Amino acid sequence: MIVIHSGLVSITFRSLSPKEIVDLVARAGLDSIEWGGDVHAPHGDMARAREVRQMTLDAGLAVAAYGSYYRVGHGEPVPFERVVESAVALGASLIRVWAGKRGSAEADAAYWTRVVEDSRVIADLAQQAGIVVAYEFHSNTLTDTNESALLLLQTVAHSNVKTYWQPPGDAALHDNLAGLEMILPWLTNVHVFSWREANGQRERMRLEAKAEEWAQYFAKIATTGRDHHAMIEFVRDDAPENFLKDAVTLKQWLEIRN
Repeated sequence: MIVIHSGLVSITFRSLSPKEIVDLVARAGLDSIEWGGDVHAPHGDMARAREVRQMTLDAGLAVAAYGSYYRVGHGEPVPFERVVESAVALGASLIRVWAGKRGSAEADAAYWTRVVEDSRVIADLAQQAGIVVAYEFHSNTLTDTNESALLLLQTVAHSNVKTYWQPPGDAALHDNLAGLEMILPWLTNVHVFSWREANGQRERMRLEAKAEEWAQYFAKIATTGRDHHAMIEFVRDDAPENFLKDAVTLKQWLEIRN
């Protein structure tokens, strides 16, 4: 049976300690946490990673992934070997990375080659540790459009390179569904949020405001034949109480699918 697990991206609450985040996720009744590599489980800090892993497991939660800030093609902010070490200490089976620092429209052939080649190198390193690598699906990287994300995955053509997905805030529903369809064979986890773009401004809303859209996204995600983690990323006013309300919404959505 395919299961879409519920979770939280820890950097949603950068100001909270790992213990506060664990307690909050457990209170919400979610399944897992993606731990961020900037604040909560810093790259290269194995002692912190082991501590965070243990408190996560002790609360009956899973480590969904290590949300690293490694920029493929740049070797930043630390060598990827350090990222892998942290992921191992954290007990993560997946490392999220960023597909470079340039949007696809600004990237020339040499830059594409740079990102593709490094993708293969880090995929091999992670695979030796039994860990999958997955791109962030994000603006200002080579996964900033449906077509460029697909092209990158097809060009890298490495069995250990996958991708996350999230709906671009200003894209139409049919475009988002088309993009999701394109990358389904490589899909790992999903970042879940409810944003509205207007006049260049981004407004965070309650998750329930995008219920119709997410119903269609999850229907498509459920066709992969694989398990996934659907994790809340950012909430209205950065408020824990709004997260708890969104968690109820997410669980209701997933109960329909699981």
